[in-house]
Amino acid sequence: MLNDASNKEKSALSQQKIFWFWLPLFASWMLMTAEGPFVTAVINRLPDEVIMLAAQGIVVSLSVLIESPIINLLATSTALVKDRPTYLLLRRFTIHWAIFLTIVSALVAFTPLFDFVVLTLLGTPEPVARWVQPGLQIMTFWSAAIAWRRFLQGLLIHFGYTRRIAWGTIIRLISSAGTAALLGLYSGFPGLVIGASALMAGVITEAAYTTLAVRPLLNDQLSAARAHSTESEMTYQELFRFHLPLAGTSVLTLLAQPMVTFSLARLANPTISLAAWPVTFQVTLMARAAAMAWPEAVIALSKDRETFLPIRLFTFRMAAIITALMVVFLFTPLSAFYLFVIQDMTPVVGELARSSLTLFLLFPALAVFTSWLRGLLIKRRVTNQVNIGMAINLSITAVVLAAGIIFQLPGLPAAAVALNLASLGEVIYLTWCTGKILAPDIRLLSRHQALAP
Repeated sequence: MLNDASNKEKSALSQQKIFWFWLPLFASWMLMTAEGPFVTAVINRLPDEVIMLAAQGIVVSLSVLIESPIINLLATSTALVKDRPTYLLLRRFTIHWAIFLTIVSALVAFTPLFDFVVLTLLGTPEPVARWVQPGLQIMTFWSAAIAWRRFLQGLLIHFGYTRRIAWGTIIRLISSAGTAALLGLYSGFPGLVIGASALMAGVITEAAYTTLAVRPLLNDQLSAARAHSTESEMTYQELFRFHLPLAGTSVLTLLAQPMVTFSLARLANPTISLAAWPVTFQVTLMARAAAMAWPEAVIALSKDRETFLPIRLFTFRMAAIITALMVVFLFTPLSAFYLFVIQDMTPVVGELARSSLTLFLLFPALAVFTSWLRGLLIKRRVTNQVNIGMAINLSITAVVLAAGIIFQLPGLPAAAVALNLASLGEVIYLTWCTGKILAPDIRLLSRHQALAP
């Protein structure tokens, strides 16, 4: 009896075990979100900071949108790579995506497609648009570096080497911040060129480090000597069908940012709003870092009935803590210190960003619940519902932003309302979907429940 109780206690998924598994992933995301604020802080201290900051926001929005189909390679790799054959299959899949997205990046940056996307579709003011193109040209290989890095990070998560991911992000931050600082001090380059160069240096450095970090795995768990596995064979077509809904989810997720840019460019004071939006977005991104690290942890740690309740408890605690931290940041002098001292924003732009951020108070908590539910669905390979949830999110965003343009509502407040309502709609839908994969006699939010076997 004593031995049975002891074994059960050891097998239980404690809050401490979840925390230490998730912490390096959170640290990695937190460090990544610190990269953007550092770059914008450098740009804000250089000439023409308002125009350069607006151009930088559009460059990042478009670059991230192009890379969106491979962002969820992290989840795909975490869920599917179990042996040498699946590793080789995912590697081939990743290389194909990297080549395709590099071609798309080059077409947007170096051909007349640029004018159509940036000037016609986004309606970017001419003084801002002329600086966007060199930034996109510098970022041509951004998607390829991100694809390779996220594929390899999925291997590290699956086999429990999450600390190496955090170290990779530290190296990335040092590289990007160092590049921005050195170029800002000594090059005389425009702020946009410095910002794009810094971001590109960071992702290339991190991809190189991650390539070295997975070598022990390739020599052991994923070595050729272990090529014969008891796992069922997976074809390229099956892999594509698994990843496609996740790719669609990422595309839909990241379409929201260009949609916001599109709406801000058509409302009053577009240059000021476009300059305030990148910093506003970065703050919300930092606040959501904990949530962004959560899906892969849920995928990796969800094993059986006993793991469901501890993961759910951790989810609710995380949402409560993040909301409390948002209250402290928004309703104390911390927000003013960050915007006007650290970021050195102009009074007009900084005040617009500060007032808009209060409308994002619950946004990070909604992201935590979204990540939890997505992780549960991906673990069960129910990826279509994840994609539909994001389609609902994007539809709500589009409707509210369109209303803002029609009725000429204030730009950033309209964007905040749109993104909050969209996240809430997605959470409601994913909650309903997740309830369908639970055992029939339990509910998602009841006291005693577990995933169906």
